Amino acid sequence: MAIPLAQVSATALSDRYRSVRECSLRLISELRPEDTVVQSMPDVSPSKWHLAHVTWFFERFVLESHLPDYTRFDDQYHFLFNSYYYTAGQMHARPQRGLLSRPTLTQVLDYRSYVDTAMQQLLQTEVAADEQVMHVVTLGLQHEQQHQELLLTDIKHVFSCNPIKPPVSTTLEIVPSQAVAPYSFTDGCAGIHRIGADGEGFAFDNETPRHDALIHEHQIGNRLVTNAEYRAFIEDGGYESAALWLSDGWAVVNARQWNRPLYWSKSRDSEFTLGGERDIDDNAPVCHVSYYEADAFARWAGARLPTEFEWELAARNHNSHGNLLESRHWHPMASTGQQYFGDVWEWTSSPYAPYPGFKPLAGSLGEYNGKFMCNQMTVRGGSCVTASDHIRPTYRSFFYPDARWQFLGVRLAKDDHAS
Repeated sequence: MAIPLAQVSATALSDRYRSVRECSLRLISELRPEDTVVQSMPDVSPSKWHLAHVTWFFERFVLESHLPDYTRFDDQYHFLFNSYYYTAGQMHARPQRGLLSRPTLTQVLDYRSYVDTAMQQLLQTEVAADEQVMHVVTLGLQHEQQHQELLLTDIKHVFSCNPIKPPVSTTLEIVPSQAVAPYSFTDGCAGIHRIGADGEGFAFDNETPRHDALIHEHQIGNRLVTNAEYRAFIEDGGYESAALWLSDGWAVVNARQWNRPLYWSKSRDSEFTLGGERDIDDNAPVCHVSYYEADAFARWAGARLPTEFEWELAARNHNSHGNLLESRHWHPMASTGQQYFGDVWEWTSSPYAPYPGFKPLAGSLGEYNGKFMCNQMTVRGGSCVTASDHIRPTYRSFFYPDARWQFLGVRLAKDDHAS
């Protein structure tokens, strides 16, 4: 959920609610109803389902608890659009969300409008000033921003499966490439440092509690790994050299016959993007690689992946936002900067695990993060489809090590000033 927030006015919360909800609708403005129902793999949810699920969140956890005499839009939606909150009830199976041709997109949009009207009614009452209500509404908005990112990465996968490779959007800005600095390493922060959210502003519960961590001497890369650098790894036989790979990674590479990042063409000169098929920009950050591929590349480069604590300390010193959702590039871009925020989520070597003293919240909202703290790896930094007001140095996200459909990339680190 959240840690304590600075007090905000009910009017400000109402305005933010409207802004976030409108953003979701803008993201689907170029889609057609047929696009919004497709599920291309179990990890992908249809666009229509995302729009309904985030609406269900407000209905279930805000309106039903805090608005007297609230009536559900449709009782069946409670089953159809729950995701994984078992303490709130049963749900439709995730791999079968693409079978939900009904309710229609129009009905889902009507559902959103119905809930938005009730939410704005609630936000005009004194209930909105209640700290707990404020926290749950804010959590719901942060949750919707997470699904805005998922909506774009999921529809990208859906469209990539179409032989005609249509663009998700025809209005994305294409920026000319620029040269990047040679890859180099700088000394990272060593010693005992405080890690995690400090209580100022919003944070998810998995960013807490703030705690001391021992960080050994290390160096961290000055930028993200580029497409050209990753292509060199491929051309040097990186996908054929078992010595570079973790055992599970080597098994996955062979079973799935991986030999390049997801969405790259066989010729390795073009890639599918949210703007359709484009030439690969050699200077842009490589993306859509799994943890296994990021780790193998790092070994090939004589380096390793940073820990999430090393990353967080470095990002505090470079807390400037780069290419994020509002830029409307929706693809990683070459940059002369450090690129800690935006462009690609950065794999770290840290398993997604609880911080010392972490305790999930009681009730259904305690299912938000804690129960996923097993068998996944931590990523940091946000991507080119992350909202700029959604990311921060302490933000932790997580994926299974074989995941590739998100904008996932690589930054390198080294131990003890290794050359």
